[in-house]
Amino acid sequence: MPADDDLMLSPDYLNDLQTRSMDDVHAMRDECVAVETGLSYLRRMVQGPLDIVSRELVRREVGGAALDRASLIDELPGILADGPRTPGNGRLLQTLEPTEIDPELSAELDAIVGGGIVGDVTTIDDRSLIELQDRLTDFEQRVSERRRAYFERIDALQAELTRRYRTGEASVDNLLR
Repeated sequence: MPADDDLMLSPDYLNDLQTRSMDDVHAMRDECVAVETGLSYLRRMVQGPLDIVSRELVRREVGGAALDRASLIDELPGILADGPRTPGNGRLLQTLEPTEIDPELSAELDAIVGGGIVGDVTTIDDRSLIELQDRLTDFEQRVSERRRAYFERIDALQAELTRRYRTGEASVDNLLR
């Protein structure tokens, strides 16, 4: 049996929205938001290590060799500061605390960065560091793609709710109860 989030990503998930109850549409949207929040959390958890690994590769390119750990630690505030990120749609999270985190993706991230490998980037050979960067980049891209799929569902569900309020099928007064 597929996992709930797999069902939410199935092409049939949004079928017959117009015939579903308001409670069902609200619940569907809330479920999608919960999964997307967990994915957002995982994406933020990979960005720090990816930034550190990427910076170490730049340091080596500029300096010709791995520099010491202390100088990398001195650079951490700048490395981890909110700077340019991959393009996104700029959505604000409804909550920063995830309630649902995909256990398989979480385990995969742990397998990539577990064992303190990010803390040892100055001692890792260039080839292994590039492989680590590639794994982190791939993970971040897959999580981002999955988030986009949930954004599409959230948008469709929100559009259906908005349509119902606009057409009078649903009353704003019901929200105030």
